[in-house]
Amino acid sequence: MSTTIAAPVKAGRTVAPVLGAISFCHLLNDMMQSLLPAVYPILKGGFNLNFGEIGLLTLVYQITASLLQPMIGLYTDKKPQPYSLPVGMGFTLSGLVMLALAPTYLMLLVGAAMLGVGSSIFHPESSRIARLASGGRHGLAQSVFQVGGNFGQSLGPLLAAFFILPHGRVSMAWFAFAALGGMGILSVLGRWYQANGHAKPPVRKAQAKTGLSAKQTKTAMAVLVLLMFSKFFYLSSITSYYIFYLIQRFGLSAPDAQVDLFIFLAASAAGVFIGGPVGDRVGRKAVIWGSILGVLPFTLALPYVGLDATIVLSVMIGLVLSSAFSAIVVYAQELTPGRVGAVSGLFFGLAFGLGGIGAAVLGELADWTSIQFVYRVCAFLPIIGLAAAFLPSRAEIAGKVG
Repeated sequence: MSTTIAAPVKAGRTVAPVLGAISFCHLLNDMMQSLLPAVYPILKGGFNLNFGEIGLLTLVYQITASLLQPMIGLYTDKKPQPYSLPVGMGFTLSGLVMLALAPTYLMLLVGAAMLGVGSSIFHPESSRIARLASGGRHGLAQSVFQVGGNFGQSLGPLLAAFFILPHGRVSMAWFAFAALGGMGILSVLGRWYQANGHAKPPVRKAQAKTGLSAKQTKTAMAVLVLLMFSKFFYLSSITSYYIFYLIQRFGLSAPDAQVDLFIFLAASAAGVFIGGPVGDRVGRKAVIWGSILGVLPFTLALPYVGLDATIVLSVMIGLVLSSAFSAIVVYAQELTPGRVGAVSGLFFGLAFGLGGIGAAVLGELADWTSIQFVYRVCAFLPIIGLAAAFLPSRAEIAGKVG
């Protein structure tokens, strides 16, 4: 693999081995990190946690990632760090072992924070590598990169259902070997990154410009943040509490509920893969608009249907809602040329931070009311997708509209 990856980049051509390798590492990273919410039923019983304490675990993990990612991305825009990626996965490895062996709730929080640090280091530079290997097909590259992460997230519930639940929380430590493998691949990618001249400090030159004023750019970025709020608050209701919703409302066993969560996450991975290439063809604004607002009929129906319809609707929600993220990241990169790391860090950080805040808020709401009430409230979040009407078009960003 190292011989193929070390080949020089040719302008206009996608470097498929690099793109595939970074996507696979994203799969490993997010698979390991998804084990935290996947084992919430074990932690809830083993440590006698309420929903608020479960939400706090998610908040610590995701806030740690969200606060660090933009700063790391901004730093690596100025001083690229080709070998920071295996370091990030090393933090993930340590966090997993901590979660597997933690004797107290406080140590669980420490393990969750270490997972967050691992993600904060991994995502900005790995997203940059995906863009460098894209050959100009940025939406496709971001989708390939993202689908690895989303598919990795979808594996967490299956691994919890068929490996961790039967063998206990301590079995999470075995996944440290996956982290070690990922660190090896990321070290090879660091050599490719350096060998192709991408790890040199950027030469100072005139900043690339769009056709937008500073005020228009800030407004567009604010709209994207609002849309991220809608998307990730809703997704946090699924990733943190869908298992409990299925158990409480339909009487499913924990393994069966884990499988249904996998179905949702697998559909989300497919949606991510679809969104990027479609955005390359029809425009990112159209994908963002259709993804967030388009999911509204499904979210409104979900709290009021039976089990089979719930699973079908969850697939539709995963497909439609997840198609937006690749488009949002690439759209933001186009709004602010030359700041790939900072923008990637900001939006991955927002994804983690908003998801963490959502999990904590919704956990408290579930304790006060019920899980079913949480889903009735969250059903209206996609209405915020109407704000996409205020995003500039591709022609306006390029300065081709008078």
